[in-house]
Amino acid sequence: MVWTTRDIGLFRGVPQVENFRHMASVTPCRRINRATNAFPIPENDTAFSLPSAFDALGKTHDMAAFLDDVTTTGLMVLHKGEKVYENYWHGNRADTQVAIFSCTKSFVSTLVACALRDGHIASVDDTADTYAPELKGSGYEGVRIEDILQMSSGVRWNEDYGDPNSDIARFAAAYLEPASFDAVCASLPREHEPGTYNRYNTCDTHVLGMIVSRAVGMSLTDYLQQQVWDVLGMEDDSFILVDGEGVEAAGMGLQVTLRDMAKLGQLMLRGGISPDGAKLLPDGWIAHCATASKPHLMPGKRPNASYPWGYGYQWWIPDETGVFTALGVYHQMIWVDQDRDVVIAKTTAYPEFGQDHDDEDRVDALHFAACHAIAAAAAGQ
Repeated sequence: MVWTTRDIGLFRGVPQVENFRHMASVTPCRRINRATNAFPIPENDTAFSLPSAFDALGKTHDMAAFLDDVTTTGLMVLHKGEKVYENYWHGNRADTQVAIFSCTKSFVSTLVACALRDGHIASVDDTADTYAPELKGSGYEGVRIEDILQMSSGVRWNEDYGDPNSDIARFAAAYLEPASFDAVCASLPREHEPGTYNRYNTCDTHVLGMIVSRAVGMSLTDYLQQQVWDVLGMEDDSFILVDGEGVEAAGMGLQVTLRDMAKLGQLMLRGGISPDGAKLLPDGWIAHCATASKPHLMPGKRPNASYPWGYGYQWWIPDETGVFTALGVYHQMIWVDQDRDVVIAKTTAYPEFGQDHDDEDRVDALHFAACHAIAAAAAGQ
């Protein structure tokens, strides 16, 4: 059977909780196995409660009501590497694998770092077509890996989830129908000079996946298993969506548990050091993820960006407080607060996502303010 976005009901304003925890049963995917040395996140026995309210957009919001309004399905808070809060709603459990969509991008960023660390990729100044020659003749020819990491490839792209004719809809159809993610990327033309305009583009991350898989000589599934799941002691099997040719959806395909999402955040908080003390990420990588290094990447509305939030190496920068976050459609997130030593992982199935861009920005802003309040409470501030 050939599935479409209409069959699954994405971006149509309908409930998504069941879809997100059963995506692997209706779309082609590959399994990433739980680590053979899997271990739980340490628990802190100190009593902790979420703050009752938070301030955002000129109003005070009730925390419990907000979490319910946006259809939160899971929330975990770590402080100093220990779990201080974990809760699930709407039938999700600790072992529920949830589609996290664009939070996948931050996992792929980590794979780029690993490939650089081991010399498979020589430099972020190398161009995409150096490693993926099928991109020659496309908008990606001659584009530096760093510009792609910063969503500044200059490639023309429409990420309107509510438009059935958008580029993202065409990309999504490649895993629901017999089609190719790689071919979609290779068909895109140039719109801006690379490195000058921050346009959020799921194909940029897929191109990073193409680069990594060719550079290391293995599939993204196998590289995730080797470099992330096994090293971080991930506790659960995960799945990643594949297209009609068996190629992974690097920009949006992971289905993982909340606790394994939190482990990626903790790796970033620890400066790229694995739980056993190994240096997983190159020097300076975390800073590139957490810092907007060029004017078009800075937080705030600006003429040379498509979103009001800042951007690093496949991580969003919501403001200038030093926090950075992975974000997925329907408001999945991995929040990293370096100053407070806090990680927040959240799975969400807000059904109205994709219906109104202003509403998406509003709900993002509410999430950011809520996370600041939760992190402050967890740190005892």
